[in-house]
Amino acid sequence: MPSDPETNPARPARKAGVLPLVSIGALLAAVVAVGLVALTGGAGYVIAGLPDPGLVTRYGITVVRVLAEAASVLCVGSLLLAAFLVPPQKSGTLAADGYAAIRVAGVAAWIWFAAAAASIFFSAADGAGRPFTEVLSPQVLIDLVDAIEQPKAWLFTALIALLVALGCRLALTWGWTTVVFFLSVGGLIPVAVTGHSASGGSHDMATNSLLYHLVAAALWVGGLVALLALGWRRGENLKLAATRFSKLALVCWVVMAVSGIVNALVRIRIADLFTTDYGLLVVAKIVSLLLLGVFGHQQRQKGVAGLVNGAGGGQLLRLAAVEVLIMFITIGIATGLAKTPPPQESFTQPSTTELLIGYDLYGPSTVFRLLTDWRFDLVYGTLALVLAGLYLAGVRRLRRRGDTWATGRIVAWLAGCFVLLMATSSGIGRYAPAMFSVHMGNHMLLSMVAPVLFVLGGPVTLALRALPAAGKDAPPGPREWLLAFVHSPLSRFLTHPIVALLLFVGSFYGLYFSGLFDSALNYHWAHLAMNAHFLLAGYVFYWPVIGVDPAPRRIPPLGRLGMMFAAMPFHAFFGIALMSMQTVLGQDFYRGLKLPWVTDLLTDQRLGGGIAWASGELPVLLVLVALLVQWARQDEREARRKDRREDASGDADLNAYNAMLKNLADQGRGPGKNS
Repeated sequence: MPSDPETNPARPARKAGVLPLVSIGALLAAVVAVGLVALTGGAGYVIAGLPDPGLVTRYGITVVRVLAEAASVLCVGSLLLAAFLVPPQKSGTLAADGYAAIRVAGVAAWIWFAAAAASIFFSAADGAGRPFTEVLSPQVLIDLVDAIEQPKAWLFTALIALLVALGCRLALTWGWTTVVFFLSVGGLIPVAVTGHSASGGSHDMATNSLLYHLVAAALWVGGLVALLALGWRRGENLKLAATRFSKLALVCWVVMAVSGIVNALVRIRIADLFTTDYGLLVVAKIVSLLLLGVFGHQQRQKGVAGLVNGAGGGQLLRLAAVEVLIMFITIGIATGLAKTPPPQESFTQPSTTELLIGYDLYGPSTVFRLLTDWRFDLVYGTLALVLAGLYLAGVRRLRRRGDTWATGRIVAWLAGCFVLLMATSSGIGRYAPAMFSVHMGNHMLLSMVAPVLFVLGGPVTLALRALPAAGKDAPPGPREWLLAFVHSPLSRFLTHPIVALLLFVGSFYGLYFSGLFDSALNYHWAHLAMNAHFLLAGYVFYWPVIGVDPAPRRIPPLGRLGMMFAAMPFHAFFGIALMSMQTVLGQDFYRGLKLPWVTDLLTDQRLGGGIAWASGELPVLLVLVALLVQWARQDEREARRKDRREDASGDADLNAYNAMLKNLADQGRGPGKNS
């Protein structure tokens, strides 16, 4: 048991130990970032053709960005600890360690909100090349926010940070803490999808790699600070938290290393690493990342090992403190890198197609090109490979201990992963942003084919059988987290037949006939969001219909069949509506691409409508066959259960039935009829 703070005089001094460290780290990051920006001498404004906005804007935007990033990682890391590194009470209410962490996250979220709100003004002034005082006018600020993407991103970030701060104030249970945690991770996205990585050639690769990089950095840096704070508070779950975080930290380091290399190679040639300011900053960031890897290794080998062996957490805390300082210096380098323009001579001027979708297309979308012209999608291509690997690892664990797992389920899951990979990384994924017809093929694969195969793979059942149970008195682990999600109110709501139907079918009409699709075409992040929606909406719909895993809502076979037949006419009408339209969806965007082989946009759109109408037939047939097979197997299982019950009871049921008939006959004759 932890010692009582009233009887242990050392404990209050330890409590305040993390705040000075974080303050010094943030100050170091700001000094490093400002120094690096000063070295560039405002070169970014010259390249962009903007006037120098002055010292306040130039250095102010750097300082508030460092403050926002430091607060965001502290918030994310504290919520990570409260949600997944320390256990809640058995009732689901946060325990003392989790409650303390979420209070820290709340303070960090308010700082994050204030810094993000200030960044709206500074980024508007920076993007327009104006002094900071000019954007204090409401009308000027509104005009600049409407015209420049970076202030918009900070506006969304500020709103998310505000919601996180309020959530930290109100959340007392583990379930709501996890919701606030994922919301905080979402707050990292708006700024990540703007800036250098979101513009120019190969911006799809740059944006995807930066998303990985920022999320991994927030989990690693923030999680380490939260772990350090837990140690200074002498939390009773320090050993468990350190063990869990050590595994996560290794994954985050690998992700940061790979994504950082990809992002750098998109922006600069290897020959320019030591001859340009941008290249030297990349080298400095690589060196700091390698140092962090060394400290992380020492932390696992000495700090965590000593804690597990009962040697105490002193070694862990000392290593973590130095690692945190290096991490904050790295944040400063990254902030300076974000304000430093890449060398203009590294690459040739990108074409119009490359500027709009991130890469060039080299000919018509023939069947051969759709199958062979690959461009690996860092988000969904990686997701497909990771899902396949995790599934096979689960099957391997089952078979090692002598359990069986149906081969058909393995085939279905791997086929779903292959469809996801083909839809996003083959020529289909490459041409989808540029041609409506190919986009519609991509949409159908992601929403109607891959989800059917995924739900037939039974991933939840496999995970529940493969993951070890925590035990009666042990803290909950991944298996318990998965069970909590499956039985959560959110899962029950999403799998309600009406909600699932509206998400699956209604999104067809809401996306394409509302003008939303036209706006989304201009942004790479919107393409990522559309693909995620297609996958998730399809999975939520098909899970209760034909899913192998038990759904949160049990729907009888006739109800499942009714859901399928209810969706069919809406899907068919959607395809017919596209083929009948006289206006072109996304007309300005597709015309701007000027693809020589797409001479008639309306014809291409009608082809997409035909694909939508025709492609629904095969998945529907597959679903109906699977549903009938499951129905027949359910009847067989019920019959076998009935046979076993009768074998166990002998002729008891038959004798009881005959006795009931005899009793009814005796009552019908009555006493007067016996004479």
